[in-house]
Amino acid sequence: MKRKINQIILFISFFLAGIGTIVSGTPSTQIWIISTDFQKFKTFHLGIDNYLRLENQAYHTRGAGIFDCGLTAGVLPFKKLQAEVGVDYINMGDGIYDTNPVYFNFKVGTPESSLFKGSPALAVGLYNIGTKTNLTNYNVAYALIAKTIPIIGRVSAGYYYGNEKLLVNEDNKKSGNGILLSLDRQMTEISDKLWLAIDYQGGRNYLGALNAGFSWSFSSKVSVIFAYDIYNNKNVYYNSKDLNLNTITMQLDINF
Repeated sequence: MKRKINQIILFISFFLAGIGTIVSGTPSTQIWIISTDFQKFKTFHLGIDNYLRLENQAYHTRGAGIFDCGLTAGVLPFKKLQAEVGVDYINMGDGIYDTNPVYFNFKVGTPESSLFKGSPALAVGLYNIGTKTNLTNYNVAYALIAKTIPIIGRVSAGYYYGNEKLLVNEDNKKSGNGILLSLDRQMTEISDKLWLAIDYQGGRNYLGALNAGFSWSFSSKVSVIFAYDIYNNKNVYYNSKDLNLNTITMQLDINF
């Protein structure tokens, strides 16, 4: 009984810590969008993501990439109800946003077949929880549903809504919401270590993107994702129509 109480207190502490300081940390994802996956209780995930600009921007400069180092922890001991919280350090090579580089996130949900036989996975949460009001507090709330279909793979769909003061298009008009879609599959016909995915986040803001790539697992605890990212609105960055900011990403994932 005492152990259960301690576990509940631990979860509430993480939960309140996440709500108290909202920014741009990322919970368990596909390539770009959120997934219905969760870290198991008392396990941690270290993600080191790099996004490299491939095309020249204005004045023939390539521009800074994005570096994201995040730690995510599973905080619920139940099989049918899961939760995780996380914190990220994000550097974008920008003297403004990089002065407030810490972001938080949390997510709660249920795995497939937990509500009833064949039920889809569900997840709701908040990410991009920033520490600086009107600068990094994107506060992106989302709901996601996913179902694994034989042969095809896992199909996910959802919706997100964030701070419309910050999530805007190149004309500084509100663009704070959009759909979430993904298809991912473990390629067991080739190797249990190979995973393919494509995902999409709607919106004319900086979050909107189409991403496709693959992952290779070097062990049960270490894997690397390689992907290409096509942004919905390349003009939203720095409000300049000269920029072309597609990227490739390499994401190192370590579970412990």
